Amino acid sequence: MSRSAVIVAGGSGTRMKTSIPKQFLLLHGKPILMHTLAAFHSFDSAIDLVLVLPADQLDHWTDLCRQHSFSIPHRLTAGGNTRFHSVKNGLDLITTSKVVAIHDGVRPLVNAETLTACFEGAEKNKSAVPAVPVTDSLRKITLEGNESVLRGAYRSVQTPQCFRVNLLLPCYDEGFREDFTDDASVFEAAGYKINLVDGHPTNIKITTPQDLKLAEYLIAEKGN
Repeated sequence: MSRSAVIVAGGSGTRMKTSIPKQFLLLHGKPILMHTLAAFHSFDSAIDLVLVLPADQLDHWTDLCRQHSFSIPHRLTAGGNTRFHSVKNGLDLITTSKVVAIHDGVRPLVNAETLTACFEGAEKNKSAVPAVPVTDSLRKITLEGNESVLRGAYRSVQTPQCFRVNLLLPCYDEGFREDFTDDASVFEAAGYKINLVDGHPTNIKITTPQDLKLAEYLIAEKGN
């Protein structure tokens, strides 16, 4: 089945304490976003890549690609006011693929095993969302205060989240809701079940300086 990936990158540098949007920060010598696109291209060189960026960052991205001689084929489109609308703009460019992955642009360390599980899971079961067990103890906030909950009953969700294209596209035509926290919640709201697959602990989302340091370490370890 033909495959596409919509890579969404709309972050700022606020939590990074920098004026540079986090997706453009250097990781192992090149912008984080280039590592992300490269991970999908290495997995499947025929994959249709769509990159969604804020409109005011499109020219800067083009300049970065030229500076770093970045030649992995991808299409570019402007994002919307929310992540939901940015994903929808990316999906509007998908015309021939059977399965699409929606992925955070600042998750550059996604590995082939996770990508395989997600794409094959969606091909078989309509959807596939990577998740990892929660390792911290959890407490639920209640009207009376808080209470302990069984962490074994919870999973931490990652991306890419993969879906059959013909099923996902109509879900994004239904309109935005405040309780949509990811693509799985959009798909679920349309009445579909979410199929969880194994994620990976190193598939981190880079949002803080500590995350960036960890990513540098993980890349160095992979190279050894």
